[in-house]
Amino acid sequence: MIQLLFAMLSAEVGVAVALLFKTPLRKLVVLGLDRFKRGRGPVMVKTVAGTVVIVLASSLYSMAKIRSRSAEFGAFTPTDQVLMSRHLLEASLMGYSLFLALIIDRLHHYTRELRGLKKSMEAVMKQNRVLEETKRGGSDDIKTRDSEIASLNEQIKHLKFESEERIKEARAAEANVMALKKQSDELLIEYDRLLEDNQNIRDQLHLIDH
Repeated sequence: MIQLLFAMLSAEVGVAVALLFKTPLRKLVVLGLDRFKRGRGPVMVKTVAGTVVIVLASSLYSMAKIRSRSAEFGAFTPTDQVLMSRHLLEASLMGYSLFLALIIDRLHHYTRELRGLKKSMEAVMKQNRVLEETKRGGSDDIKTRDSEIASLNEQIKHLKFESEERIKEARAAEANVMALKKQSDELLIEYDRLLEDNQNIRDQLHLIDH
């Protein structure tokens, strides 16, 4: 279970990082996500997310039971400590995975919006240049073209503002991804420690049996 969660979290981190940087890989990831969202992908994602939420709730419930049991005895037993660490690790991985899935969805949305804004801005600027060239040619309706140019300049300013806002949101998402990547590495270290504690308890039980 934990290995599967680590694999899923690593894949999500890879996709998020690919969306953050302008590389040929980002274009492929965006196209893949576009196709995924057109088909039965959203239904599958909702099903998987619902399953993860149920398992997460089960882990939290198990942690609560262990805490209540330890409160009765006054302290955690070694077995309870291992189980508590395992449930805590699983819950953390599932929570990070759900959060990363949300970030990937937002990053994909912002990337598509930025691409559309850039195309719109290029079209408006091209139209603006054509109007300015026509104005230089000495046409009769200069006032009309002046108003059109002013309107186009306003559109350019608005598109630039929206583009800057999307870039800020993408940078905030990038910071979240990097923080989650760091926490994922820390969880991997914690998982190794958990395996070591589990092995130590098994060795102690083996000695007690002898």
